[in-house]
Amino acid sequence: MRTRGMDAARWAARLMVAALALSLAAGARAEGPAMVAQQVSPSAWYVEGVSALGSPANQNFISNAAFVVTPAGVVVIDALGSPALAERLLAEIRKVTPRPVTHVIVTHYHADHIYGLQAFKAQGARIIAHGAAREYMNSETARLRLEASRVELAPWVNDETRLVEADEWLAGDKTLTIGGVEFQIRIVGPSHTPEDLVVYLPGEKVLFAGDLVFRSRIPYVGKADSRHWILALEKLLTFDAGVIVPGHGPLSHEARKDMQLTRDYLRYLRASMGKAAANLEPFDDAYKNTDWSEFEHLPLFRVANRMNAYNTYLLLEQEGDK
Repeated sequence: MRTRGMDAARWAARLMVAALALSLAAGARAEGPAMVAQQVSPSAWYVEGVSALGSPANQNFISNAAFVVTPAGVVVIDALGSPALAERLLAEIRKVTPRPVTHVIVTHYHADHIYGLQAFKAQGARIIAHGAAREYMNSETARLRLEASRVELAPWVNDETRLVEADEWLAGDKTLTIGGVEFQIRIVGPSHTPEDLVVYLPGEKVLFAGDLVFRSRIPYVGKADSRHWILALEKLLTFDAGVIVPGHGPLSHEARKDMQLTRDYLRYLRASMGKAAANLEPFDDAYKNTDWSEFEHLPLFRVANRMNAYNTYLLLEQEGDK
């Protein structure tokens, strides 16, 4: 009997340890991937999202965001992919400065960059974006995407998550001076989206490029205007930037070299799918017959490449009809 009692005690102890391990694991999942603000320049920091699709496990932390500390307050560039992430970004900002967030500049209205906006709006921040995003904001596409995200990204995106409009919709380029720091906001869309803009700090030679630049992963092309996107990348090279903060991936200190992946990938999509569309080759055959070896080693290739190729095929069919 004593042996049975000791065995029971051992099993109880083991179960307690297992339960504690599961609890700790659940807590780690709830926290999501690490978020650490990395300094870019004397006034600027950024946080880097993971190279993955959005999921409950990563709280939709799949894109980058940045902030610039000025004597008059903090300017945030992009708001991340869930309100919880935005709150974590606010906590990172407070580690650097007690000054409030006064402005949020949105590079484009994709879900992974905007679902955190409401957290900044609640703090009294003024939101600035390109006016071309208003069409998306009022579209069925935006409504359905949010509905789907409330299911696919729960509990981080839920019924309390809402789309937040800008306080100022830009119709053209704008230079904003806050606390003596100059922010050059430049329109570069339609490219990745109709409403793309970039932000340049001439005083520190930092360019916040949004999703015009993807580093170390396959770009998300979607229904982008890839022809103008390639031209916009050339425009970015006219900035005297010492460092580029991309929309996805690590910092870039070699502008031309590090834009090359995005540019070359877009060019290859257009060349291969354009030839197929011009020859009336069915997409499935065209995709199978294309040599993807230059890009297939990159993260998210298997998830995104076929969709990118198909959308480019349709785009070039339309361009050919004009």
